[in-house]
This record gives sequence, structure tokens and C-alpha cells, in this order.
Amino acid sequence: MGEAAVAAHNVFVYGSLLSDDVVRVLLNRVPPSSAALLNHFHRFSIKGRVYPAILPVQNRHVSGWVLMGISDPELHILDEFEDVEYQRTRVEVSLLESSDKLQAHAYVWSNTSDPNLYGDWDFEEWKQVHKESFIKMTMGFMEELELHESKPIGATYESFYQQDDAEK
Repeated sequence: MGEAAVAAHNVFVYGSLLSDDVVRVLLNRVPPSSAALLNHFHRFSIKGRVYPAILPVQNRHVSGWVLMGISDPELHILDEFEDVEYQRTRVEVSLLESSDKLQAHAYVWSNTSDPNLYGDWDFEEWKQVHKESFIKMTMGFMEELELHESKPIGATYESFYQQDDAEK
């Protein structure tokens, strides 16, 4: 019997998944990646959340990474993690090292008129202020997913951060 063909996907990441530590918790590995730009999109902060959203905006761009060689099961994990707040969308990104164009999936915010979107999201600030607690929340999400008891990430996020705030 031959091995079943495994589809390999490219996924453009631009927020918490820029952190290898978060990706490792979700996928049990850090896939090969390349720096990339997504043109005609903007990365927004979301009121009350520590992660960003992207939406199409002319004459703007979002810098990020393309995770390469993502398997179907790994793509399913990312779909569950990104939840219904995001729509997995095919986009074309430009690789920074070569300027080559590449097709990739990106998680685009579902609510295009969301009043909670504002300004710019800052990865460096996120790393300093939120990364550690976000990794703990992601570990809890994966434990629930493995037990087939996963809640939408928005609900996991809210219950984790409410509990975290109560402990302070």
C-alpha cells in the first residue's frame, strides 16, 4: 500500500501566530516559514482583545510570515483556533527575500464593519505584555481540543482572561 498523499498548505500569519512558541503549542512543531507582505490589507487592534484582525484596505499592507507545508490536520487545528470570528481566505502574498508571489491562506476578520477595530496592532508590544499568558491560554485550548471539548477560541479567550484578571 502506498502512502496517502498529504496536502501541504501555505498559511500567512500576522498576529499571535508570529510567535514560534504559540505555533509550537498548536502544531507540535514550527514549520518552515518565510517573511512576506500581504498587500491591500490592514492589521487592526480589537477592543478588549490581545490579538489582531486584518481586513482589506486599499494602499495598506500587512507584514507577516508564511508558514509552509501545513498539513490538512494542522490546517484544521488552525481553523478551530481562529474560530468563526475569522474567515479562512485565499490571498496572494509577496515573499520578502525573493519578491516571488505565493498563494496562501489567511484568516480575515469576518465582521467588516466591526466598531471594535481600531488603529494598528503591535507584535513587539504583544510579546512583552501578553505572550506568556496567551501561550497558557493556547495550551488550555489544545487540551480541550484533544478532549473534543473545545469551545470557540473567543469563549476560551474570554474565560481565560477573566480568570486571569480575578487572580490579580
